[in-house]
Amino acid sequence: MRRFLLFAAPLFVLALTVTCYTNPETGRKGLMLVTPSQEAELGLTAFQEIKQNTPRTNDPDQQALVEKVGRKIASVVRLQNAQWEYVCFKSDEPNAFCLPSGKIGVYNAILPITKNEAGLAAVMGHEVAHATARHGGERMSEQLLTALGGVALDVALSKKSEETRQLAQLAYGAGTTLGRALPHSRSQELEADRMGLMYMARAGYDPREAIAFWKCFKDYKGAGGSVPAFLSTHPTDDRRIKQLEELLPEALAEYNKHR
Repeated sequence: MRRFLLFAAPLFVLALTVTCYTNPETGRKGLMLVTPSQEAELGLTAFQEIKQNTPRTNDPDQQALVEKVGRKIASVVRLQNAQWEYVCFKSDEPNAFCLPSGKIGVYNAILPITKNEAGLAAVMGHEVAHATARHGGERMSEQLLTALGGVALDVALSKKSEETRQLAQLAYGAGTTLGRALPHSRSQELEADRMGLMYMARAGYDPREAIAFWKCFKDYKGAGGSVPAFLSTHPTDDRRIKQLEELLPEALAEYNKHR
């Protein structure tokens, strides 16, 4: 136990001294062990790799649409160290992303599901919200703390049998994943939905289109192949739609102020 305390004490001191990040939109506090500049540098590197390995769309209208919506969303947010860039990639995967550096990628397979410009704004607003909320940095910070906790556990059990240590690590891994990582990932998604709804409204897009998009996306995915909610990194579509419906009056007020 003494060895465990000697190893773990600096870890907990570090966590306590660096957990000062507050989401400016929602007021939620979170663990943050990386700086905005470090996040941006990682984002720039990742985007270069994506551009090298993923073909771009050959449809200029798709690229123009992504740029138009991206610029309007970017104009209503504050993202430190942003170097905005908007690229429409050619892919069969209906997805999109925004990296901490303000690099936005939209896979063109999602465009038939978004239906229109406002539907795309719902998607891009959500992705930009992940970046402005620093969700990536928060996940990296928690993964680091979890890894250090695993090392501390191994030190504490150093005199136990190998079988005991392996079982303890398995229990620790399962507990941190099911008890923290997955629930937190789902809460981040809901937070990005909330923030993205306000971003699209402030950018002049009807927030009701966000609900329409998620209903279309739910229909696109269908019921087959879904994992149990407690094992998923994302909340259910019904949960997302319900939250958006609850937030709609506030979002419509923002929309009416900025239209």
